Amino acid sequence: MDEAFDREKVIDCMFDPITSSILSELEDGEKLCSFLAEKSSISETEVFERLGYLIEHGFILKTIHDEKLVFSANTEKLTEIIENSDTFNATIEGLEKMDSYLN
Repeated sequence: MDEAFDREKVIDCMFDPITSSILSELEDGEKLCSFLAEKSSISETEVFERLGYLIEHGFILKTIHDEKLVFSANTEKLTEIIENSDTFNATIEGLEKMDSYLN
């Protein structure tokens, strides 16, 4: 797992509406990829693609149980990035930017 990651890209992933709904499902524990796909109304391939960067850098963990792909959140690592003050400021700036596009 490569520890060098783009914090802004991680935040962008987390604030994407579909990815954030997947992450909220993972708050309750590990979930099958098929379950996440059904809940998000997207294919399993798209679930994997949307989580790809987060998986690559250890924010989301993937395992195989009974030949089925299962995802779980690395809550400690996700919490660290959210609590980091630089990240928090970048998040606020991102939300302000999104708000300017919407208004």
